[in-house]
Amino acid sequence: MRTFFWKSLLIVAAIWFISATGLTAQTPGEAKAPSAAPSRIDFAFAYSAARSNAVGGGSFWMQGGSAQMHLLFYRALGLVIDFSGWHAGNIQSSGVGLDLVTSTSGLRYTWRPAYMRYSLYGQALAGVASGYNSDFPSSSGFVASSQSLALKLGGGLNVGMTRRIALRALEADWLRTQFPNSTTGTQSSCQLNSGLVFRF
Repeated sequence: MRTFFWKSLLIVAAIWFISATGLTAQTPGEAKAPSAAPSRIDFAFAYSAARSNAVGGGSFWMQGGSAQMHLLFYRALGLVIDFSGWHAGNIQSSGVGLDLVTSTSGLRYTWRPAYMRYSLYGQALAGVASGYNSDFPSSSGFVASSQSLALKLGGGLNVGMTRRIALRALEADWLRTQFPNSTTGTQSSCQLNSGLVFRF
């Protein structure tokens, strides 16, 4: 699983590099094409990998996907609704797995340089995280599911391919949850996404 993740990350980095160099490469005297007008609403669908800290030390990888809706409502400021989910089958060879689903929303600020096809954004989201098919300590013993507050901070890079479609070269977020775990009662995860954005 770790090898698969690093191969996926290498592919994403290669796509990003090719896109970035393609945006800046121009022949002498060639005029830059104007960037497309920002879309009022877009939908993103991405592959997602998340690295989280394990109970007792260490960390583990989860894999899954995410779906987002972004609504631009005032200049560069927009509303984001994000649904993400990941799965880990055997955390650190413990025999315990985890299915994690988050539903968050919040604000996003997007910066689009003039005459460029790429945009950078930063966001702050909050919502609910639900954990399933795992072991969560409770007053009556261990339970298989639990819910928690979810906080997500991060940002990413979109590269326009056509007027209606963009490549989400990379989105990186810090995710904080508060599932019971017999120690601190908090978890920190690094979420990495890459996929496609559809603009309307």
